[in-house]
Amino acid sequence: MRTFLFLFAVLFLLAPARNAFFDEKCSRLQGRCVNSCQKNEELVALCQKSLKCCLTLQPCWKNTND
Repeated sequence: MRTFLFLFAVLFLLAPARNAFFDEKCSRLQGRCVNSCQKNEELVALCQKSLKCCLTLQPCWKNTND
C-alpha cells in the first residue's frame, strides 16, 4: 500500500511539469492551444487538457512573374 501511495504522489507531482512541456512545444512552434482547429489551420502538436495546438497555414500565392 505504501508503494502505491508513493507512486501516486510522484505521478501527481509530475503532471504539471508534463503539461508545461506540451504548452512550451506549442509556443515554440508559434501555434495556439484550442479545442479544434479552423479550416485554415493545421494540427501540429497536442496541448494540455486535450487541447490541440493549431498553426495557421501559409497561403500559396501564384507567382506574379509567370
